[in-house]
Amino acid sequence: MRFFMDGANKPNQVAIPKVELPLDRHANGTAGTDTPLPDGPFLRDNVACDTRKRARTRKSMSRRSSQNGYIEKSGNWYVVRWRMDVEGQDEWRYLREKICPLSGPGKLSASERERKAKVIVERSGANSEQHFNRVVLGETTFREQARVYLQWAVTRDREPIKDAASIKAALHKWILPAIGDMPLGSLNNITVKPVVDKMKKSKSLSARTVNKYVEYIKQVVASLKDGETGEPIQKRTWDSSVMDLPMVNQKEQRRPSLKAKAVTQLVEESEGEEQALYVLLAATGMRISEALALETKHVTDAGRTIEVRQQVERDTPRIITCLKTNAAYRDVDLHPDVAEFLQRYIGDKPGLLFATRNGTPHLHNNIEDRWLTERLRAI
Repeated sequence: MRFFMDGANKPNQVAIPKVELPLDRHANGTAGTDTPLPDGPFLRDNVACDTRKRARTRKSMSRRSSQNGYIEKSGNWYVVRWRMDVEGQDEWRYLREKICPLSGPGKLSASERERKAKVIVERSGANSEQHFNRVVLGETTFREQARVYLQWAVTRDREPIKDAASIKAALHKWILPAIGDMPLGSLNNITVKPVVDKMKKSKSLSARTVNKYVEYIKQVVASLKDGETGEPIQKRTWDSSVMDLPMVNQKEQRRPSLKAKAVTQLVEESEGEEQALYVLLAATGMRISEALALETKHVTDAGRTIEVRQQVERDTPRIITCLKTNAAYRDVDLHPDVAEFLQRYIGDKPGLLFATRNGTPHLHNNIEDRWLTERLRAI
């Protein structure tokens, strides 16, 4: 079909009616120059443009990353106005903040106003690529994916994580405050390095622990999978040298233990439930969480054997039937003298061997604070 600018009634020709298009407006919605667009079809690149809304182009950070804001007068103040992307909306939100008064104390020169306006805009995150990726493109943040990963890791059929307490602790204390709001696509060797540097400066974390926490970061990043292929969407080649991860020296690994003299003194100076716990731990090498979950039904063969089948949760006085590893499910043989001592302690006691006044299992942190630490200081 051929377009003609006149209305001649000729065969195979179409007269285009006069179309009144809206006035041009500024991006902020205020009326601009009251000059209507040309009448009739507006030709651009050999394509006839009509009054239908033009297709929205893909949003790009490059088109908004350098805004400095617009300075104007509002009442007795100079203010800066700028655009801000809003989650779930296509349109920008316009914000403004005071810069300085028009006169009197606190008034700034034009150049100073521009500098302060730029600082205000940058501080808001309007020019931040992280904010753009999260709000505009809807990119998954590390915090969001960490939540999904933990839920999947403890409920999956293949080798589920039985106790995610240590992972949650590492995430909440060290990892999420540093990179929780960063998009997964922004995480790499360089962006993770500041987290590594911060952990290395802490005297409470060993080299092995720092490496383990970085493994958690890698697992979360790799857990975002393509729905069709099942392959990781964020593929990374992690480099320990670039992140400057500390080397793990097995000889320097912390393995806290007590000498025989200290154990003997602990047993001699304690009594009752506390004494029985020290004897049991020293004689069996059981984990504290396993020992605190023992019930009388787990002591068999006239006290000569202990069945390890459950443990106490890390931060909750609740017994769970899963242990740290499959090898942790075991039967422990006791020395006859220890078996006799344990039988005298149990007597007719039902249920838990070690329980609070409320009948709930002890938490190992409370045991350490109330009993062990005080006695070790005196040794």
